[in-house]
Amino acid sequence: MPDALSPPLVDAIRMLTRAELIDYSGHGSARRDAGSFYINSGASVRSTLTADDIVAIDLAGELREGSARPPLEFPLHAEIYRARPDVQVVLHTHPQWSTLLTMVGEPWRPVCPQGALLGDVPVVDSPLSVNTRAMGERVAAALGGGSAVLLKSHGAVIAAADIVQGFALAIYLEDNARRQYRAMQIGSPYVFSEAEQAECRARLASPGLYRKAWDHYRAKLA
Repeated sequence: MPDALSPPLVDAIRMLTRAELIDYSGHGSARRDAGSFYINSGASVRSTLTADDIVAIDLAGELREGSARPPLEFPLHAEIYRARPDVQVVLHTHPQWSTLLTMVGEPWRPVCPQGALLGDVPVVDSPLSVNTRAMGERVAAALGGGSAVLLKSHGAVIAAADIVQGFALAIYLEDNARRQYRAMQIGSPYVFSEAEQAECRARLASPGLYRKAWDHYRAKLA
C-alpha cells in the first residue's frame, strides 16, 4: 500500500477503535484507482492494525495486493465507489448512540454544530450484513450524494473526500447522536434550523477543523 495512504488509513481505523466506534468488526477503505480500493482484511485485529493488514481489491472483491481475505462486507465499499466517483474514503463503523436511535425508529437530527455538517442522515431499513452487491447498491442509493447513512440496528457508513475528513465526520456523527439521545431523556432536543445548519457548514466544514479532531484522537495513540 502506498506510504501516502498506509499510515493515515491504519491510524484512522485504530483511532476509531479507541473511540469505540469500531470494535472487533468494522472496516475502512481508501480508493486505489477507478476500479479498486484498499481495505483492512476481515481477520485483522482493528485495535492493533498495521499496514500489513491492508489489502487491495477490485470492485468484485478480487485481490490486487496482499493475500488476506477482505471483509465480507466489501460490497458496501465497492458499490459506493462505483456510484460516487467523488468519494475517496469509506468507513463502516458500529457506533452505540447512532445505532440506538435506529433501533427505536428515532430520526438522527442535527443538535450540535458539528452534527450540522452531516445534514440529513438517511437510514437503510435493514439490519443485515452488506455482503452482496444488491445490498451494497441499496446502501449507495440511500447515501445518495450525502456524507453518511445509518444501517438499522447495525451501524453507520461515512463517505468522504479524504481520510482525515472521513474520520472527523464519523466522530461528529456519533457525538451528535450521543447528545441527542441524552437530551431526549430530559425532553425534546433543539434541532438546528436549515439556516443554522448552513451557517455551521460554512464555518466548520474546513480541512483545518477536520485535522483538529484528527490530531486530538491521534495523540491518544501515542
